Amino acid sequence: MFGMYVSTILMYVPFYNIRWIFIKFLTKKMGSGNFVAMGIKYLGSPFRLTIGNNCVINKGISFDVRGGEIKIGNYVDLAQETNIWTLEHDPHDDFHSGRGGDVIIEDYAWIASRVTILPNITIGRGAVVACNSVVTKDVPPMAIVAGIPAKVIGTRKSKLLYKFGQYKPWFT
Repeated sequence: MFGMYVSTILMYVPFYNIRWIFIKFLTKKMGSGNFVAMGIKYLGSPFRLTIGNNCVINKGISFDVRGGEIKIGNYVDLAQETNIWTLEHDPHDDFHSGRGGDVIIEDYAWIASRVTILPNITIGRGAVVACNSVVTKDVPPMAIVAGIPAKVIGTRKSKLLYKFGQYKPWFT
């Protein structure tokens, strides 16, 4: 519980280099070349969060690691105000019990603004999740999904040659 409060406070440190030190210390694994904006929120232990290399983690993202781990691959772009949940209530349980599971976001996935990802989800390599979507089922590799609940609307044709870490987003 202490880690949750410390990590949430530290995510608002306005100096990127200082914030980076704390982020690296408070995650299970933090790769190199990542950009992490201010305003990140953790629910649960931040030691259940793994971030690969050269990812962009934008502002206002919530990582809920109370019910499982969040594993983010390499070259992943998480846009602003995304919510990643590993714990939810079971609507069929007579006692409103919780149920949880890991969330895995594979390499080169692109999660657009204000997406909600529920527990027990894998987002495949190179998949794109459109703005304001709610992901309730696994997303296949290279799929483009949108909606509530998110459904496949297309296939990504990119060769995925881009590399983050060459620039920083316009805000820090």
